[in-house]
Amino acid sequence: MAVTTDKRLLRGARTRQAVLRRAVDVASLDGLDGLSFGRLAEDTGMSKAGVQTLFRTKEALQLATVDTARDLFVDAVVRPAAAAPHGRARLLALVDHWITYAEAPLFAGGCFRVANLATFDSHPGPVHDALARDQRDWTELLAKQFRTAVAAGEIAAVDAEHAAFGLDALLCATNTALRFGDQRAVARLRDLAGPLLSATR
Repeated sequence: MAVTTDKRLLRGARTRQAVLRRAVDVASLDGLDGLSFGRLAEDTGMSKAGVQTLFRTKEALQLATVDTARDLFVDAVVRPAAAAPHGRARLLALVDHWITYAEAPLFAGGCFRVANLATFDSHPGPVHDALARDQRDWTELLAKQFRTAVAAGEIAAVDAEHAAFGLDALLCATNTALRFGDQRAVARLRDLAGPLLSATR
């Protein structure tokens, strides 16, 4: 009986992940407000009741989608860049992996955070807080690498928080340009980010 239960739990977890992977793509295209149990049921071949049983409420679905997008982003950008030493090398690796993430793209609508931050930035609540957490974690990661690079004399002295803010703004603008088919978006990103990341001589 325990084996049967374990198989059911495993199957349920796989089903939930399949629904969430589709939810991330939908939310990257149409925003988290575009999620619905009916749409996900149709897209995944499940029943609407089956999808609703997994998440109960739309807000719970939205929060689980934010968490899934975060995990996928970390796997695609943050973890691979961790192979590079802290500081300038890590910053360059983060940018390179972010470009792949946005250019491929990992999600159907491009960067998940860019697609959703503007919608929820003025709407207090759990979804707003989850998106704000992810944005804060990302910019703090960039700031930490800027601080390390400055302390090591690898780049010119900059305010780490300001530099992280500026680099993130460039990445967000690049994502938008890519969605509009701008073939020079990545080249512009590298040109504009160059002064922030250039090595000291």
